[in-house]
Amino acid sequence: MELTAGHVWLMVAAALVLFMTPGLAFFYGGMTRAKAALNMMMMSFISIGMVGVVWVLWGASMSSGEGFMQMVGNPFATFGLEGIDTPDGLIKVGYAATFAIITVALISGAIADRAKFGAWTVFVPVWVTLVYCPLAYMVWGGGLFGPEGAIGQALGPAIDFAGGTVVHINAGVAALILVLIIGNRKGFGKDPNHRPHNIPFVMLGAAILWFGWFGFNGGAATTAEQGGLIWVNTLAAPAAAMLGWLITERIRDGHPTSLGAASGVVAGLVAITPACANVSPVGALALGLIAGAASALAVGLKFRWGFDDSLDVVGVHLVSGIIGTVALGFIALPADGVGGGLFYGGGLTQLWAQLAAAGIAIAYSAAMTAIIAFAIHKTMGFRVSQEQEVVGVDLSLHAETAYEFGVGGHGGSFTPLHELITGKAQGDAAAAPAETVDASSNGKKTAAAGKESVEA
Repeated sequence: MELTAGHVWLMVAAALVLFMTPGLAFFYGGMTRAKAALNMMMMSFISIGMVGVVWVLWGASMSSGEGFMQMVGNPFATFGLEGIDTPDGLIKVGYAATFAIITVALISGAIADRAKFGAWTVFVPVWVTLVYCPLAYMVWGGGLFGPEGAIGQALGPAIDFAGGTVVHINAGVAALILVLIIGNRKGFGKDPNHRPHNIPFVMLGAAILWFGWFGFNGGAATTAEQGGLIWVNTLAAPAAAMLGWLITERIRDGHPTSLGAASGVVAGLVAITPACANVSPVGALALGLIAGAASALAVGLKFRWGFDDSLDVVGVHLVSGIIGTVALGFIALPADGVGGGLFYGGGLTQLWAQLAAAGIAIAYSAAMTAIIAFAIHKTMGFRVSQEQEVVGVDLSLHAETAYEFGVGGHGGSFTPLHELITGKAQGDAAAAPAETVDASSNGKKTAAAGKESVEA
């Protein structure tokens, strides 16, 4: 088979989507404290490594082909991609793998600063296998929600072009469950140091995500007309969402922020993901504006309700994912002159299908994630000790720091940041993190003298 323009575009789109995960690492890494930035970025990078292996071995097989009760494919049907040897098949496998990678990486932001890296590396392949693959099969692989599926036959097929249910609702629900099981950070809601340490990284990450999202949404376009509509909608919705978020901030807080602009862009991208091929550009603008304002309001609920979603995964991905998915019941364009959302004369049929897809995705993700996370938490433990959290997970888990800040003294002396916080050399602090806070009275005095000025 010759390599066609369609093959080339899908490979480019897959590369764009893969690039989104390092972009997410910058986005999340900048939003954490300085002493947890590397750990946060590593949680995204290890997702690439773990899911890449899982997808080749059994993930691709579980998300397509003959299914079990219309819920999941056979993991052994094409184990190790055996039998998938055409350019078309292999490229589609690669493209699908990048979606699984970014989905599980999104979850990590909710548990920043306090999760064991080893526990996360166990969670990633298990969650992708038992949660992501079945949902991907149900929606995209010919399962429950497809045209031939039981729910698709009863209510009509749900629309999820690029991942409103499979990616964003799924990740948002899983994030909430992990937060409830692992618990809040020390000082949550009281410690002013729980704030982003590098806003330029956040904005760079948001820009990379927006850039990659054109492949995320547009990779599966089948015609030039559809591709053009997707491209414009992927521009319009996040642009409007950014404005919606900033206007909400201006009214509520008295000033718009850079963090709000970046977060608004992501909220709009999330909302347009399921709808990118099925709404008009004006509909995309309206959808983005609503999603941006709604997510700006939703992120504050964690303080009111007392759950520590560190980097607002629930407020952005779950909330805007639901908005984008359900909105299709109102604003979906008619396909071939029939159907469409309520506002286009299609009645309530599409709305019921969208509500069913969102509801089942929420229930399935919540139940399965709770089982997986609870099992890990009760066996190997999902949370670091308080001492490790105070020192910082970069140093205590990885024996390194993102920055070599320091305090200069007389005669050109220099004290690195990790020694200023812990009173120990970097290798010693990593080897015995529980002792770094109170190993000696001198260590206590050193940490007390510098902690307030340098801890991010």
